[in-house]
Amino acid sequence: MPDAERIYEVAIVGCGPTGATLANLLGLLGVSTAVLERERSLVLQPRAVHFDGEVMRVFQAAGLADALLPRVRPSGGMRYVSPSGVVMIERQPAVGEGPHGWANNYLFHQPDLENALRDGVARFPCVDVLKGCEVLEVEESNIVRLRTTGPSIHAKFVVGCDGARSIVRQAIGSEHEDLGLHQPWLVVDVVMERDLDLPHPTVQYCDPARPVTLVNVTGRRRRWEIMLMPGDVPERMTEPETVWRLLAPWIRPGDARLERSAVYTFHSLVATRWRRGRLLIAGDAAHQTPPFLGQGMCAGIRDAANLAWKLERVVRGKAGEGLLDTYPSERAPHARQFIAEAVRLGGILQTTDPAVAAERDRCFLETGKEEMVNLSPALGPGAHTGVAPAGEIHPQPRLADGRRLDDAIAGYRFAVLGPQELLQGFEDLASIPVENRELLLLRPDRYIAGAGRSASDIRSVLARM
Repeated sequence: MPDAERIYEVAIVGCGPTGATLANLLGLLGVSTAVLERERSLVLQPRAVHFDGEVMRVFQAAGLADALLPRVRPSGGMRYVSPSGVVMIERQPAVGEGPHGWANNYLFHQPDLENALRDGVARFPCVDVLKGCEVLEVEESNIVRLRTTGPSIHAKFVVGCDGARSIVRQAIGSEHEDLGLHQPWLVVDVVMERDLDLPHPTVQYCDPARPVTLVNVTGRRRRWEIMLMPGDVPERMTEPETVWRLLAPWIRPGDARLERSAVYTFHSLVATRWRRGRLLIAGDAAHQTPPFLGQGMCAGIRDAANLAWKLERVVRGKAGEGLLDTYPSERAPHARQFIAEAVRLGGILQTTDPAVAAERDRCFLETGKEEMVNLSPALGPGAHTGVAPAGEIHPQPRLADGRRLDDAIAGYRFAVLGPQELLQGFEDLASIPVENRELLLLRPDRYIAGAGRSASDIRSVLARM
């Protein structure tokens, strides 16, 4: 148990994927951190099932990629299919290494991921995890006091990674910007008992009579997401007889074991305020995205990667608190682009008017299949020069010696890339010789802070961090 009088540098409310990733990155930086999780044990129900190559790169920086690889698998792709079987939109299977040095997309079972993240947190003596500790009240002055069901926790900064009903967001007083999608869906997870000829890629069945998503997760796990239609009674949708009736086109009792069925309302929301003073929010506390792009958890992991190094610089006096304002200014517009694309795809899938669906199908037949690619927008304005390529994420190529770029950087820290003859005087930074014509300063989250032609140029960019 932590010392009740101790003042942590950072407290994290919530130990889901976002909170646990943030705790790992802060642990790498040696930041004294308390993680408060209201559940006493890991929630075993699966929720998220997808992350992309950029997120695997964050796990790589946290030293967790090797532990995760046996627990995940590259995606078999995704297809949006019309009632007549025409593929309207397709994301190709993840083959080889993409621009981030990993497969472009992965599928996973969330309890496996969370176990790996929590095992990672246990590496760091500077991080205390308090399980079964629910935050009841947030009091902010020159420090933050968290009154909990356990000990009171004091911290210089608090990050709410506590989900859609975030008590930290309530303390900030943030409202939501509504991007327009609110639709209940039944989510069913099963474990197959025998082999059947089910699709290998994720399939979005764009049937106006009942839109359905089928995901081939990992191992023998499969997921169906089934849209609720007018007349459906949400409370009855999770009854086994209802679930099996809806799954009948694919599987029957005896083919699989029902693991979970729950009705969720898919939302598209962005918090209007991500920071107030010493309080910040991340993950679902800051934004909610429908699952049609598979980016809900990814956005939270990006939040953690963006925020951890900024918190370390502020609590160690390397930067003023204004650096924390660059977290929402960079991340909010970035997350909004993913949510907007998910809403667009949701509009295609969730069409229930037969005439509108027929016109949709006709348009795709005329124009041809749309190829889906992973989005990679630049950050909003913030801790970068704003002159391209600053604000963009740098790819992760293989170096001449065969290593991935980030393995050469070795951890979650700043790095300078450039020709060997320009890399003198950067002993305090990871200096990686590459065939650039100029120097690039990479932030710990691998986004480009700025470029220059001399060490003094790069030092001036770093001084703004």
